Amino acid sequence: MRVTVLGSAREVGRSAFLVDTGKSKILLDYGVMFKGEPLFPMHVKPKDIDGVVLTHAHLDHSGCIPYLFLHSNKSITVYATEPTIELSKILLLDMIKVSGFYLPFEYIEVMSMVNSSKAVEYREEVEIDGARVTLHNAGHIIGSASIVVEYDGRRLFYTGDINARGSMMLDSAEIVRDVDLVITESTYALEDHQPREEAESTLVEFANEVIDRHGILFIPAFSVERAQEIACVLKAHNFKHRVAIDGMALKANEIMLKHKRFLKDPEFFSSVMRWVKWIKGWSDRKRLIDEPCVVISPAGMLVGGNALFYMQNIVDDPRNGIAIVSYQGEGTPGRMLLEKGVALIDGEVRHVKAEVRRFDFSGHSGRKELFDMIRSFSSSTKIVTVHGDHESCIKFAEEINKYLGLSAYAPLVGESIEV
Repeated sequence: MRVTVLGSAREVGRSAFLVDTGKSKILLDYGVMFKGEPLFPMHVKPKDIDGVVLTHAHLDHSGCIPYLFLHSNKSITVYATEPTIELSKILLLDMIKVSGFYLPFEYIEVMSMVNSSKAVEYREEVEIDGARVTLHNAGHIIGSASIVVEYDGRRLFYTGDINARGSMMLDSAEIVRDVDLVITESTYALEDHQPREEAESTLVEFANEVIDRHGILFIPAFSVERAQEIACVLKAHNFKHRVAIDGMALKANEIMLKHKRFLKDPEFFSSVMRWVKWIKGWSDRKRLIDEPCVVISPAGMLVGGNALFYMQNIVDDPRNGIAIVSYQGEGTPGRMLLEKGVALIDGEVRHVKAEVRRFDFSGHSGRKELFDMIRSFSSSTKIVTVHGDHESCIKFAEEINKYLGLSAYAPLVGESIEV
């Protein structure tokens, strides 16, 4: 097999890898990256693609797949878990609503993608023109998967976004070890995460502090997994005050309730979803902030969504709090809030008087987990480091070579690796 890197090389975003067996061409993810305008992976001809395997719903992995259905007469099957197919639909349609002017596809291509998708279970083997493909639990968001592709006695393991720690909602990732090539994410290859127990207890402590001083705690969170994870944490720690979820997270709630078997504790999750208040309109939203409460809402990086309403109403009162629990990309309003203590509201830069704290609830493996995973592979396994910033990918590969003695490399976009 030959694997060509189409994106996510020394950058976080637009993950895309083309596997060519000589008999078939299989895409592993085909995502976008947002830096102002959306950026896309290297072009592929839809007529050349025999199948697409999608690790999970996040747009940096799924966001360019609808392009493959633009003016294409060829039927392309997209393989993914059921939650991934359904969550991808809502995220892609939201992307069209926000960034449609910059996209090469529209609603009809998204629906073509969804209608051409085939739901696959974990560990269920799928054959694509002689290549055997299997999905394994990645522990990142509900339905997320790592991918194993096997052809002619050679095997590759693509981690996608992987979380070997697990979380309140999800079991830890399954690592497949007997492989010839590993394509691994490197997002947090240079740093360890805050211990999860510490992140949970300090968040709950902060929430109680804000409520005790009659403030409102706003938690901007990604709509898929992070918003629900935070609600589960508060419930598990017997938080006694009002908690509400708003925005697109509500659609994600419904999909997760539909596919509870992918969760660690389905009954607990159901109880949390009954416990929190679902904000379903502007009247609910306005009444909510009349009294102390915790409100969880997208966007996780404060880029649009109902987050703007809450920010507008809480930033001027020092009794209020903002808990940052999601990754904040470079140049985003969330990063600006953390680094400069200011918010962009209605086109105006405003100093934020509300107390801002950051908590580490990452859905990715940290440095320790990544090295433990790499350490478990045989000495003959090749390692390719991707999906990290420039320094993370390069240094991670160098450290794998130096400390573990495995052959590792951080490729550039367009480079190919033989398996």
